Amino acid sequence: MDAFTFLSLVIATAALLAWFNHRFIGLPSSIGVMLVALVMCLGLALADALGAHLTDPVEALLKRFDLGHSLLDVMLAFLLFAGSLHIDLEDLRGQRWVIGILATVGVLLSTALVGCGLWAAAPLLGVELQLMHAMVFGALIAPTDPIAVLGILKKANVPKSLETKITGESLFNDGIGVVVFTVLLGLSAAQAGDAHGAGHGPSLDAAGVATFFAQEVLGAVVLGLAGGWIVFLMLRAVDDYVVEVLLTLALCMGLYAGAMAMHTSGPLTAVVAGLLVGNTGRRFGMSDKTRGHLDTFWELIDGILNVVLFVLLGMEVLLLTFDGAAMGLGLLAIPLTLAARFLSVGGTVTALKRRRSFTPHAIKMMTWGGLRGGISIALALSLGNAIPAETRNTLLVATYMVVVFSIFVQGLTVGRMAAMIPRETSDAVES
Repeated sequence: MDAFTFLSLVIATAALLAWFNHRFIGLPSSIGVMLVALVMCLGLALADALGAHLTDPVEALLKRFDLGHSLLDVMLAFLLFAGSLHIDLEDLRGQRWVIGILATVGVLLSTALVGCGLWAAAPLLGVELQLMHAMVFGALIAPTDPIAVLGILKKANVPKSLETKITGESLFNDGIGVVVFTVLLGLSAAQAGDAHGAGHGPSLDAAGVATFFAQEVLGAVVLGLAGGWIVFLMLRAVDDYVVEVLLTLALCMGLYAGAMAMHTSGPLTAVVAGLLVGNTGRRFGMSDKTRGHLDTFWELIDGILNVVLFVLLGMEVLLLTFDGAAMGLGLLAIPLTLAARFLSVGGTVTALKRRRSFTPHAIKMMTWGGLRGGISIALALSLGNAIPAETRNTLLVATYMVVVFSIFVQGLTVGRMAAMIPRETSDAVES
């Protein structure tokens, strides 16, 4: 199968499932298409159990697509850039302390709580799980997913201040989460004596880890600002919406590829560049006509890729091997992940309450609205040889169960929770 035929099949499947959801189910597109894809694949699995053998071509298609690589190295650039284009920098600055703490300390705290909790409880389920492997799981499940969050909160009628906190955090914490995941995976590989796996991570002493963090995070910020500023100057020099939209597309793709080559965080680079173009570039470098075309173009990119991603997430169930131990660990991981999220959010809000006020139910809303999605699945799929095959499948199944619960249960009820929050109450802006 050539690349064009393969891509055509993926797009055709996504389009048909999106139509079916819109015509007959009426759920938010990301949730609806994933549900239809999941039900369809479970039906194929049932047919296979009866001797029909229908899943083989679908599994071959999924293996060729390689969701982990496709999301982390391709789709994520467009999705994060599109999301950050529509974030108001002034709103983000007003919530900077909440977002900054949750995207850094919150990710580390959640990683430790989930990892230690899963490691301590695994023997009770008859699962052999090393502490370092449990910590790797904690890191891949810690960041909230901007792809899931941005798509669902748009329709959830969340108060503006809370929406800024949740979306702002989700745009930044995935970059931090990937860095933490990479460090812990390198430690796991070294512990297992896997020289090949360890060689792809940072030096494992304190100085090496600190240097790695600085290179990934600070390097991404500098690269995103530099690239965004250059494109802003180019935008200001012309008034042709075709050229200007093309410049933003080149910025998104070029910076992400450059960040990967320079070993800095591609997700953070895309977010920083998108924020600069979406605020300074939109305000001072574009005409009203260009703004309209830019918004339409990136909304279409965002919408199409979201549908494709969630269809693939639903179909990914065919590649998993479900057993009692893995499913038990997944069921345990769901409340552990929520509890860790609640403690990290609650600690941050409590610490900052002396300086600012928060909307009622802020902790509950930010806990329940912190959805997990494709990034966690992609990281789980990239575990490689650093973790034994049986443990790798167990962690992948647990990750999938947390993501499915997050998208279907949390995603479908976050709007009802938002309805309980008084609209007239808003956060005090920080000084």
